Amino acid sequence: MESKQGFQREMKSRHVVMLSLGGVIGTGLFLSSGYTIQQAGPIGTILSYLVGALVVYLVMLCLGELAVHMPETGAFHSYAAQYIGGGTGYTVAWLYWLTWTVALGSEFTAAGMLMQRWFPFVSVWIWSGLFAAVIFILNILTVKFFAESEFWFALVKVLAIVLFIILGAAAIVGFIPMESGANASLFANFTNEGIFPNGVFAILMTMLAVNFAFSGTELIGIAAGETENPAQTIPKAIRTTLIRLILFFVGSIFILSALLPASEAGVLESPFVAVLERIGVPYAADLMNFVILTAILSAANSGLYASSRMLWSLSDKRMISPIFAKLNKNGVPLHAVILSMLGGALALLSSIIAPDTVYVVLVSISGLAVVIVWMSISASQFLFRKKYVKEGKSIKNLRYRTPFYPVVPILAFVLCLASLIGIAFDPTQRVALYCGIPFIALCYGSYYLTKRVKKRGISNVAESKSY
Repeated sequence: MESKQGFQREMKSRHVVMLSLGGVIGTGLFLSSGYTIQQAGPIGTILSYLVGALVVYLVMLCLGELAVHMPETGAFHSYAAQYIGGGTGYTVAWLYWLTWTVALGSEFTAAGMLMQRWFPFVSVWIWSGLFAAVIFILNILTVKFFAESEFWFALVKVLAIVLFIILGAAAIVGFIPMESGANASLFANFTNEGIFPNGVFAILMTMLAVNFAFSGTELIGIAAGETENPAQTIPKAIRTTLIRLILFFVGSIFILSALLPASEAGVLESPFVAVLERIGVPYAADLMNFVILTAILSAANSGLYASSRMLWSLSDKRMISPIFAKLNKNGVPLHAVILSMLGGALALLSSIIAPDTVYVVLVSISGLAVVIVWMSISASQFLFRKKYVKEGKSIKNLRYRTPFYPVVPILAFVLCLASLIGIAFDPTQRVALYCGIPFIALCYGSYYLTKRVKKRGISNVAESKSY
């Protein structure tokens, strides 16, 4: 069965859940979590992840109502265009597309570097190109094949996290012996260097990073148009995804904090590897290297899917060339996938040729995009419900309703806005505003300029016909 847009509705609930997890669980957890613990301290990091989870939960409650009522591919871009304004929808779409294409470049580079551990004499670029080809092929085959591949990609890292939490918990209670004397001071690691070793402000900075770490949950909305029975699948996927994310992220951080002193956590190696080696797991570094590689490829798979569907949505709304709205016989927007992959290749190139100029600008803009997308989802739901009631319709007719309206969308919007304001006070992240604001202005300007040109062309055609 095909959707109204021509897409094949072949994604089941397990596919959508794993697609979302695949976009979220990646190097941010496996590699960067050590740096986060070092900066904010164990307790501060756990608090910031809990607050981040709350923000995501509120935003996803808003997305649930919109996606069930209007299940379409490229969802939140369409919602923003319909309920906030065409310029906002256009800008949100390009911001989100850029986020994932930049991510593709960094993920293919990281995957190639990870392979150096096992094949040090093979160039990084050979592996990067090979992985890019694999991800491209997975995305141009049927949606069902893509969904299955992403399911198994994501399952590997989910099982790895579950196993890590089980082993860590066993070490904490003493079932698994660790280094001499380590078990006696496990919980002392939480307060050895003070509750907030670098002050409360460090937690605020960590919370900003946590928002980005949770990005990817909104992929549930992107996939709405290709989901089997959206009214049942979307709410279930939102609920189960968020529960698992909180368990995985907070559970992992708790185990890491208990078994690894904050002063020893860092970015030189994965904190997961350090803890597994302390527990005495053989070949810990190789095992985790494989898991991180799988995580990166999973995120790249989700990213190419998301960026191509966003281009399709722009084209379907006649905001860019109609060529990107064409679907091949497998129901895949091939031209949109190709352009997104080319964008990822350019990002990959800029990360090597101009890492301190072009690539920094791209990363800064994409960093802002996630929070702006979440703000657009919250605002869209607020305005949708307001319009829905104003038209005399009963909210009882909505198959999924955002609870505690209007508190949930307003609180979600305010918390996201607070994180953007916080960026202005951090010198290391302020570049995101310097680069992001002009890019947003450029998108709005481009939209309204194009709109004016189209309107003028139509009026000229009408005048010529009158003669």
